[in-house]
Amino acid sequence: MADSEPITPGQVSFLLGVIPVFIAWVYSEFLEYKRSSLHSKVHSDNNLVELGEVKNKEEEVAVLLEGGVLPRSISTKFYHSPVKTNLIRFLTLDDSFLIDNRATLRAMAEFGGILFYFYISDRTSLLAESKKNYDRDLFLFLYCLLIIVAAMTSFKKHNDKSPITGKSILYLNRHQTEEWKGWMQVLFLMYHYFAAAEIYNAIRVFIAAYVWMTGFGNFSYYYIRKDFSLARFTQMMWRLNLFVAFSCIILNNDYMLYYICPMHTLFTLMVYGALGIFSRYNEIPSVMAVKIASCFLVVIVMWEIPGVFEIFWSPLTFLLGYTDPAKPDLPLLHEWHFRSGLDRYIWIIGMIYAYFHPTVERWMEKLEECDAKRKNSIKTSIIAISSFVGYLWYEYIYKLDKVTYNKYHPYTSWIPITVYICLRNSTQQLRNFSLTLFAWLGKITLETYISQFHIWLRSNVPNGQPKWLLCIIPEYPMLNFMLTTAIYVLVSHRLFELTNTLKSVFIPTKDDKRLLHNVLAGAAISFCLYLTALILLQIPH
Repeated sequence: MADSEPITPGQVSFLLGVIPVFIAWVYSEFLEYKRSSLHSKVHSDNNLVELGEVKNKEEEVAVLLEGGVLPRSISTKFYHSPVKTNLIRFLTLDDSFLIDNRATLRAMAEFGGILFYFYISDRTSLLAESKKNYDRDLFLFLYCLLIIVAAMTSFKKHNDKSPITGKSILYLNRHQTEEWKGWMQVLFLMYHYFAAAEIYNAIRVFIAAYVWMTGFGNFSYYYIRKDFSLARFTQMMWRLNLFVAFSCIILNNDYMLYYICPMHTLFTLMVYGALGIFSRYNEIPSVMAVKIASCFLVVIVMWEIPGVFEIFWSPLTFLLGYTDPAKPDLPLLHEWHFRSGLDRYIWIIGMIYAYFHPTVERWMEKLEECDAKRKNSIKTSIIAISSFVGYLWYEYIYKLDKVTYNKYHPYTSWIPITVYICLRNSTQQLRNFSLTLFAWLGKITLETYISQFHIWLRSNVPNGQPKWLLCIIPEYPMLNFMLTTAIYVLVSHRLFELTNTLKSVFIPTKDDKRLLHNVLAGAAISFCLYLTALILLQIPH
């Protein structure tokens, strides 16, 4: 057990930062309670003259405190105040500042409290652990049961209009991709929980599909919206890395332990760079062809030519290096090379599919307008060809042992993804419907991915793989599975909401100067907290 694990400067600096936030939040709640009590007393005394004098101010504060959302006037005051002024008012526990920003303080304190729970669950002996156990019958039963429940409770028809054609073709619509992420994520998580090693190759395909969506989704956004602003870029980095950064600090883990995060960050940056450079020429097909070809060339040089990867990434070993305690002899960049290399091409395939998405949607629109006989024959042919290709891939690629499969994966992962897309979108009826339970789970995949390491599973040591299960109810594995899963999903969803709440507070969308001030202030505060932590740790016990 890791109770004797030495305290790190990062953990101390986190405590130094979160304790004042927690105190300020508690004090703001006390101020709200006192103000509400005073408000009630004024009403009970029927002092209408005095009430009229404070009515406007009281109503404004009541909306803030009861709704938990900043009214426009207060929000404007917060954003327009200098960062230095806001920091001084926070440190001096200024009453009006605390009341105005109670919702933000509550979100920050809750975020810190959840991370503290992570540490308690994974690095102390307060909660027990149990061994993983795989039973194919139980595994399939649980997953099929979830599908049945989702079908019975969240089967929904969508009538959205395509922004391209204005019709309800719904090819690769948002509901569908969120559902796709959701059902894959459930299998991905169950694979870890039950140690279902026999579906390893399927998990590799699922991860490739996530990376495909990174290319598809980011390309679609930047190509259509043409929004390459600093605010948009910062929002993406915040979404991908805020939670994982704090997890690394609190649990003393390397960034690469959560390899999905650096992978998606890298491929998001590459899509951003590909479309952002000479973005005014993106509408020209030949220019886009050159850009996509350049992406392929970069990948070939980086991953296919021996030695280039190590030379390029070695300066970032401090960030991307990783040592598994169970495999200490591997090179520091081995994990980064292996993980990023598996899906090095599929993000470009996602970009290509996004580029031709409007064209395919127009083809599908014409197909739906054909006479029934021709339409059905074309759809039947597509389904038959897709199924046959999928079968060949399954027989000759998927069934390979994991080591051999990994060698083929970078070049073949697009096949099952394309087959799924063809089958899932083969009819208008299939495109119109989705299981919203899986779509809901698909929105919190990042949070469920990171949280599983610490509040569903356990590793016990820094950088350790989660080889055990968190055990709250010993000797009752299914009851324990039910309870830990409920807590885990609830916490993951709450983290998703908190990340977005804090993003809206600290990342202004149309004020780059304010954004730069916030970034510099955050860096300065982090440096001061870390320096203070280093000094405190030097004091003899």
